[in-house]
Amino acid sequence: MAYSVFIDGAAGTTGLEIADRLGSRQEFDLVRLPEDRRKDANARREAINDSDFVILCLPDEAAVEAVSLVENDHTRVIDASSAHRTAIGWVYGFAEFADGQHERIANARFVSNPGCYPTGFLGLVAPLIARGLLPADWPYTVNAVSGYSGGGKALIERFAQEPDIGFRSYGLTLAHKHMPEMKRHAGLTHDVIFAPSVVRAYRGMIVEVPLNLAAMGGSVRASDLLDALKRHYEGSTIVRPHEGNGFSELLLNENDGATDRLDLFVFGNDSGDQVRLIAKLDNLGKGAAGSTVQDLNIMAGLDETLGLRL
Repeated sequence: MAYSVFIDGAAGTTGLEIADRLGSRQEFDLVRLPEDRRKDANARREAINDSDFVILCLPDEAAVEAVSLVENDHTRVIDASSAHRTAIGWVYGFAEFADGQHERIANARFVSNPGCYPTGFLGLVAPLIARGLLPADWPYTVNAVSGYSGGGKALIERFAQEPDIGFRSYGLTLAHKHMPEMKRHAGLTHDVIFAPSVVRAYRGMIVEVPLNLAAMGGSVRASDLLDALKRHYEGSTIVRPHEGNGFSELLLNENDGATDRLDLFVFGNDSGDQVRLIAKLDNLGKGAAGSTVQDLNIMAGLDETLGLRL
């Protein structure tokens, strides 16, 4: 028997990517509303309550509203918005970043998918803080660049209308909505200083955390961080740590973009006390649709990699 899945917000960028990954799957039947009923509250309520799983690909306020439409005790929800990423009663849908998280997702009724930028940051930093190699009370900086599809239809249209604009730095108020998520799930004392930007590439993302280990004190070096990440992600085909030596540059290449993988790199200077931790991922893949499908697989008791592009 196949599970029924309703994607609320299926016409959006993330919704379309999820539907594409699920379209040929035998384990799931997609519940689809006619175009003229996509925003009809009664039609959505019926679809939500008649489905085994509901995936929310909506703006935050609409996602909260959608959850309020659940009127039973069995429909399970995966929210791809940022509305519930630090909410009580919701399990954070990043299966690899913390010990035991896979099992928590498997047993959850309500799962909140991580943001694309936090996926890179937490994938790099959270296991190292949990193991005591990095301090929780350090003022971390996150520099990141993304393809413009991460901004949805509005930003895609802006790049189409402004062909001379190749780079946009934003979040200049230092109050980006991803910041509470990064602080909470890394267990940090301080907010991160988050410097996001968007470039003229449709998809792809690079997230960097520079570290001065000498200023932190102690004897931890770049090689220790790499070894710890390799141990933490051992056996994962989705998250892959890499030795930084041998790379002269990392490219944001759209030909590499359509993937549900997360690649992590550790670059260090000769003494190993200055480090650049860098994550490379697809903002629409492991940063959105790929992690949603992975969580759906886990919640349904299936191989978590089914339908993923690895």
